[in-house]
Amino acid sequence: MQEDPSRSSTYTVPCEDYVHVVEFSPYDCGSAASLLAYGGNQYVVVGTCRFKEEDVEVEGVEFNTLRAFVHGVRVDALAWSPETRLDKIPQIIRFCTAAGDRKLRLFTSDLQNRHEVKEMEGHTSYINHVVFEPTEGKQMASVSDDHTCSIGVCIYMQVIYMLRSPFPLVFSQLMVAEKKGTIRFYDLVTQQAILSLDCGQMPLMSADWCLTNTIKVGAVVGSDWVIWDITRSSYPQEKRPAHLDKAQLFRWSRANENLFSTTGCPGKINSQLLVHHLCHPQVKENDIAEGLYFAGCRNDEPGWLATVSN
Repeated sequence: MQEDPSRSSTYTVPCEDYVHVVEFSPYDCGSAASLLAYGGNQYVVVGTCRFKEEDVEVEGVEFNTLRAFVHGVRVDALAWSPETRLDKIPQIIRFCTAAGDRKLRLFTSDLQNRHEVKEMEGHTSYINHVVFEPTEGKQMASVSDDHTCSIGVCIYMQVIYMLRSPFPLVFSQLMVAEKKGTIRFYDLVTQQAILSLDCGQMPLMSADWCLTNTIKVGAVVGSDWVIWDITRSSYPQEKRPAHLDKAQLFRWSRANENLFSTTGCPGKINSQLLVHHLCHPQVKENDIAEGLYFAGCRNDEPGWLATVSN
């Protein structure tokens, strides 16, 4: 991986396929390096990376490919399982993809001889997002433009929720964000909606549940970012312009409850990844590095969002 001389925080990895999805694993895999997967038209490549900010002996960033998985169709979304471990014998790599053929594919590998792919069907339209239950990874949820949220064990998927409009995902409690500007929380035991939030505008493109402070929910709607304290009101308490064109993605930092990132729509001239701090008008340099690493990369969904809370 080479460093872009024009920007010290930008690195380039040569790829043999188009890249549509990039996902850092948000879970501890037992390795000092971070797990990264990227998906293209035909393959999903899994590797480890380590940045110079983490190890002074690394020049820029160090990327090592662990395996390239044949996928066969374009990868539209990807989620890591918390079962993935590199410090066990045998090692286990497990992740799930969503593709344009409306199927989910669960990949499991020991990076040696074992390699399994399970295909799961059920959605009848584009799958926006998929997420694992974050403690044991035995369950998954996915959302689709067919207005359904599917939940099931990692063998099959069963549709249990009909949504009022398509889109994003978040489990015991599930948060589902709908493009029309509504975010709903479901109790998975009673299978009933227990709370809803209203953006007051549309389209809602991405939402995230802050796992370092679970009363906070953030989203991007139109060109703005909005933030709720769910104990206070169903309407957002904070709202600011984020991008000149429409915003596409919102992610909380995994390390700091006041730090989050947003991205603009790909292909736009002013498309950017921006790091925001709720308590400071100007983000410090070390905060930017932390935000890009945790908020901009880890658990990043280039499409629609999912987060989980126990």
